[in-house]
Amino acid sequence: MRYKEFGKTGMKVSALTVGTWAIGGANWGAVDREESIAAIQAMLDDGVNFVDTAPVYNAGHSEQVVGEALQGRRDKLFLATKTALYNDPLTGEAIKDGRRDTILRLCEESLKNLRTDYFDVYILHWPVPGQPVKESMETMMELKDQGVIRHIGVSNYSVEQIEEARQYGEVELIQPPYSMVNRSQEELIRWASAQGLGVMSYASLGAGILTGSIRSMPNFAPSDIRMTFYDFFREPKFSHTMELLKTLDKVAAAHGAPVPQVALNWSTQKSFIDTAIIGVRNPAEAHENCSGFDWSLTEDEMAQIDAAIDCTVGR
Repeated sequence: MRYKEFGKTGMKVSALTVGTWAIGGANWGAVDREESIAAIQAMLDDGVNFVDTAPVYNAGHSEQVVGEALQGRRDKLFLATKTALYNDPLTGEAIKDGRRDTILRLCEESLKNLRTDYFDVYILHWPVPGQPVKESMETMMELKDQGVIRHIGVSNYSVEQIEEARQYGEVELIQPPYSMVNRSQEELIRWASAQGLGVMSYASLGAGILTGSIRSMPNFAPSDIRMTFYDFFREPKFSHTMELLKTLDKVAAAHGAPVPQVALNWSTQKSFIDTAIIGVRNPAEAHENCSGFDWSLTEDEMAQIDAAIDCTVGR
């Protein structure tokens, strides 16, 4: 495993972070709780030291699975969860709410779910339209002063929204999407990295399309997250990505490696990405992901892949 300094937080984090949206189980296809726990533990055994979750990943279920998986290991890793987004208890709908009372309530619930008394990283999950960030950030700083959280981050925020948040507290990291099939936030990411903010990217394998295991249009349920939140499994992006995979296949074959390892090396070898969040369902996937860091892409291969991305999926 490779490790990087996480912005100016003082944390030295693994190139991969365990992502746990899918193991929450809602609209991600079949998920097995015991396999999920084993997968998380396998990632940690292979050198990963950062785990990311959120209360909205199926009404706290993901946090509960993570809490069980981390028993006896909490002091050996960094743990991140999020706030200001939760599931309506009656409808399951995701509710954005960054008010003080909501953040404090969600914090208490997350501490209980995760079986811990502090978070290394606490993240405002999404901006809340029409709601000033001042109250949210002042509440986050209150929790930091109490020692409940150590570092504050934001996810899915623009440069302007980050700058506004920084007027009321210390933002130390961001969590944007970034992969070969989604470089839409690269300008923001480069700006944040230059500012000394930590960068943890999500959707690192494009919701699975960059694993190379899907070569024809899948028949996901209409409610599947891969059909609602992401656009990788719709045309024309799907066909463009299939063209990109031809280049990744060649690079993978040259290293005797599976395609996902090419995609993960490409992301994490970018100087502006500190750690890439990667979902994992079972120990076999965990070991495959982590063993990709036994080798690296050459500069020529990085350039070859960049050129292929520009010619196929673009930004």
